[in-house]
Amino acid sequence: MAPTLALYQPDIAGNTGTILRLGACLGLDVAMIEPAGFDLSDRALKRAGMDYLAMARLTRHLTFGHFEDWRRSGARRLVLFTTAGDRPYTRTTFEADDVLLFGRESAGVPAEIHDRADLRVTIPMETGARSLNLAVAVGMAAGEALRQTRWAEG
Repeated sequence: MAPTLALYQPDIAGNTGTILRLGACLGLDVAMIEPAGFDLSDRALKRAGMDYLAMARLTRHLTFGHFEDWRRSGARRLVLFTTAGDRPYTRTTFEADDVLLFGRESAGVPAEIHDRADLRVTIPMETGARSLNLAVAVGMAAGEALRQTRWAEG
């Protein structure tokens, strides 16, 4: 088992395509909580995902409630990546069945989702920097989670 990457109502098709490609290349499932800010047939999604979209393991959840039902049925920990995180992601111990949740590019996640997270972690940035590109942040998080859970084994 490996962590799942979860996107909360993503706004930008190109970022989502890049994340689907990342998931396909690293063997990670991607969960998308709808509605997205674009149509899944969007050209930017296909351009960013290239031919890897066919390999991507994407599960779409129509609402956050459906996503939560799915996550809880597997007793999986929800790790929210947020600029308001309690601790740096590099000082977090990841588990193989974690769900790594990332908010919308434009607005993050609502307060009630912050409250549901088991952990709230952040990627440290320089003072004055607001946020990283979503696909970059997901790539950093996926690399650290896999380093701890899968790549450390071999």
